[in-house]
Amino acid sequence: MSELVPGGNTPLPGGAVTIRVPGPFDVSALITDDGGRVRGDADFVFYNQPSAPGARLSGDTLTVDPPRLRPGASRVTVVVSPADPATPLGRLPAPALQVTAPDGRLLARFAPPPPRQETVLLLAEIYRRGTGWKLRALGQGYADGLAGVARDFGVDVTDEGTGPATAPAATAPAARTPAARGTAAPPASLSSDRRGVPSSDQDRFLALVNSARERAGSPPVSLDARLAGAAHAHASAMAAAGRLGAEGRDGVFVHQRISATGYTYLTVGEHLVSGPRTSGEFVDYCLRTEQARQTLHDPAFTHVGPAHAVGGGDTYWTVLWARPLTPADLARTAAEVVGLTNRERARAGLRPLATDPRLSTAAQAYSTDMAVRAFYSHTSPEGTQPWDRAAAAGARHRSVGENIACGQRSPAEVVDGWMNSPGHRANILKPDFTHIGVGFAGGGPAGTYWTQLFGG
Repeated sequence: MSELVPGGNTPLPGGAVTIRVPGPFDVSALITDDGGRVRGDADFVFYNQPSAPGARLSGDTLTVDPPRLRPGASRVTVVVSPADPATPLGRLPAPALQVTAPDGRLLARFAPPPPRQETVLLLAEIYRRGTGWKLRALGQGYADGLAGVARDFGVDVTDEGTGPATAPAATAPAARTPAARGTAAPPASLSSDRRGVPSSDQDRFLALVNSARERAGSPPVSLDARLAGAAHAHASAMAAAGRLGAEGRDGVFVHQRISATGYTYLTVGEHLVSGPRTSGEFVDYCLRTEQARQTLHDPAFTHVGPAHAVGGGDTYWTVLWARPLTPADLARTAAEVVGLTNRERARAGLRPLATDPRLSTAAQAYSTDMAVRAFYSHTSPEGTQPWDRAAAAGARHRSVGENIACGQRSPAEVVDGWMNSPGHRANILKPDFTHIGVGFAGGGPAGTYWTQLFGG
């Protein structure tokens, strides 16, 4: 059985698999071809239309038999939304996906990070790879409901929560976006870039953004050529695929595109949006939408890179926000994680952990390795375990433990997540541990990778 993280995947056996999402959620599915678009309304499986060739929905369980999908289908995207549309996802427990083989074996589980402002989650996708099929965990949030998701896949809906209409897909420029998130890099001069946003429009974009930030009391941001280059690459990938997403058709995630430019960041944010045709329309959209507005106003960001590309009659935007990672920032971030960890130990009546530079070296190297090589596991691709890495760095502790995490955007968020997980909490509160090392790196499919290495 595989415990998946965002971006993780696992092969599927032959035959029908069942996907269950228990809890107060509505489950739906979108059946698409290689271009990421539905062929017609029948490709949208939901509570009012519970079946399609190769897919059937019954309550909280979706059954998918990939060989029986309609001709040309190569992907099934599993979507969850609140059963009560008036209840935000953030007030519900995080949806947990369970995948079962035809013989009843549990194949995989996936619990995404708890939603915040999102109203819908793309939870997972079943996709063809060569002659077989695989399951990939997504956990991608959308801020504008099931109707926005359906439209981005080519289904026209008359109202959120209703069945698909028979009209062709909408082409209006209204923005449809996954919830924005966050990362950083040093400034560089920008010349005209005909591939992304021309320099004249970049100047207008920057003026509009900094005017909005000034009104919110946030410092101005500067344009960064590397962020703009990464944004252009991702906007072009989305336009070519005809769909929004953190991963392009080339299998590269948006944060990996940032890392490829040589930009290392402490904190990052992104807007992935379709619809706006100009910088003015894009900024107007952000100011109308709570999560997008928070990212635009976030005082932590110092640089921005905007780009858009046209595909299938729609305009796809990628705007990247970041703050560069300095050695002082890295030390301060690690110290904050240690401080929050020791606060939890103090609450439990335990002695504080002392920072061990050898454990810190091992933890930092492992976070960087996970980000660069795009894996997430306590076991490295070479098979090394936490105690192996601690010993290789020169640590000589009798007992060693490790917590890892990915996707969290701050020390407070990652420590809170660990404390809400029984196994991670046990490491933080283990009386026998006396020392700690912390690592942080940006990049990879998840955007951020964290490591706590304990010794005692």
